[in-house]
Amino acid sequence: MPKLFTPIAIGDLTLANRIVIAPMCQYSAVDGCLTDWHVMHLGNLAQSGAGLLVIEATAVVPEGRISYADSGLYDDATEAALGKVLASIRRHSPMPVAIQLAHAGRKASTDLPWVGGAQIAPDAPNGWQTVSASGLAYADGENAPTALDAAGLARVRDGFVEAARRSARLGIDLVEIHAAHGYLLHQFLSPLSNRRTDDYGGSLENRMRFPLEAFDAVRAAFPADRPVTVRLSGTDWVDGGWDIEQSIEFCRALEARGCAAIHVSSAGLSPLQKIPVGPSYQVPLARAIKAAVGIPVIAVGLITEPEQAEAIIGTGDADMIALARTILYDPRWPWHAAAKLGASVHASNQYLRCQPRGLKALFEG
Repeated sequence: MPKLFTPIAIGDLTLANRIVIAPMCQYSAVDGCLTDWHVMHLGNLAQSGAGLLVIEATAVVPEGRISYADSGLYDDATEAALGKVLASIRRHSPMPVAIQLAHAGRKASTDLPWVGGAQIAPDAPNGWQTVSASGLAYADGENAPTALDAAGLARVRDGFVEAARRSARLGIDLVEIHAAHGYLLHQFLSPLSNRRTDDYGGSLENRMRFPLEAFDAVRAAFPADRPVTVRLSGTDWVDGGWDIEQSIEFCRALEARGCAAIHVSSAGLSPLQKIPVGPSYQVPLARAIKAAVGIPVIAVGLITEPEQAEAIIGTGDADMIALARTILYDPRWPWHAAAKLGASVHASNQYLRCQPRGLKALFEG
């Protein structure tokens, strides 16, 4: 059996294989509520045969959305909309479903990516005042965020707690906390965006403080038998910024607090980033973190070929791989990978008759 298609446990949750569908923003929500687009989009991905489906970055407070069309989980309306989507998925797929809880911080209040994605001014339609660790804008010419004070920190923390409780009520199998890609928790971690002089800035211990408080709050609010994980950027790819050595210390602190897995990405904090993009370019970051912790590690980033994914798992660079653009392009990637590597994958009864004649053991049914 190829390693990619062997089961793995994340805390008390067992996945059928090592393929994770990464959270991918669709910019198709209305007032934070998921729509029919998400029924179609997530329902399609739930038929892919992957081991875990992660719902897109979901804001824990309205101003934490990346754009006005982003998903949220902060009131009864957003919870009800997500519940309808989940019910549709679960009627036809046994795939475990996770959610990524997030706050965009200074990278919030933007327009849709297909119309440019520029920041929207606080006083313009569909815009609002952003917040961050410090009052530093993401890029020159953008509106500066407001530095979170004690009350603001408590509001964000409470938002994570309430979203975790709503996730539990909805039967979500796993919560992933978003501390990557230059969003709020990453903004606290990186010295490039965190210039605070209080207990939440300066030293690495202080810069980790609020992200760890957010993790502790979610872990306490989400059922103990369901895992909480974290996605982080292993490096800013900017000199003097967040790097792999600091990431390792953060991951060790998370593991000590009960984090069930680490999802390793990179970048997103600064427009000055210089990313050496290529196949598996982020896997060395996952490898370094896996060597430092005892919990499962997920690798992501230009993983496109079945043999490439199998090599990442087989050599021990990571325990799982996550697919984003790759699985948007090919929503049946796990089927095709199983066919190529000689493994089996779950398929719904309605699809069993499309199994190729030469692959009689491809579908588990």
